[in-house]
Amino acid sequence: MNKKTAKRHNSKKIDLLSQMGNHKQLSWKMVLIGALIMIGTGWFFFPGKSQAQPDMIVYKSASCGCCGNWIEYLEKNGFKVKVENVEDIYRVKKELGVPNQVASCHTAKMGSYLIEGHVPVEDINRLIKEKPVVSGIAAPGMPMGSPGMEVEGEQPDRYDVVTFTRNGQTQVFSRH
Repeated sequence: MNKKTAKRHNSKKIDLLSQMGNHKQLSWKMVLIGALIMIGTGWFFFPGKSQAQPDMIVYKSASCGCCGNWIEYLEKNGFKVKVENVEDIYRVKKELGVPNQVASCHTAKMGSYLIEGHVPVEDINRLIKEKPVVSGIAAPGMPMGSPGMEVEGEQPDRYDVVTFTRNGQTQVFSRH
């Protein structure tokens, strides 16, 4: 190989090496951009989890107006609610493990807890904070004046919110 050929050969090597270097830079930049996108969207830390998941799912009859009022009350207080209108609310209650003595017109599922009836937000927040070992909390029946059951001009009923277990044990959680 003469000097002229060697010089051309070396310059081709240098061009090839410089292109490879740019390729490495491009690859590194693409990886960085991809990682930032994944972190920014939450995919990296929570793969498959939607960022807009509801706080709770409320099972109710499509015709129940007071249930809709309670759902509006929850949403006004910052909860994200998914509504499931069901044909047989009592079947749902039985499947979820709501004892008959605490039953009301709707049942909500929030994580591992059940919220039965017109339970005030402060009790739901206390449940979340304290995390008692129970199935859920309930405002048994449909107490007049409880959230979603307010009637203008009517005196609100005094009522208890109770904790409950699947086997029917209850304990007073709060008094209203």
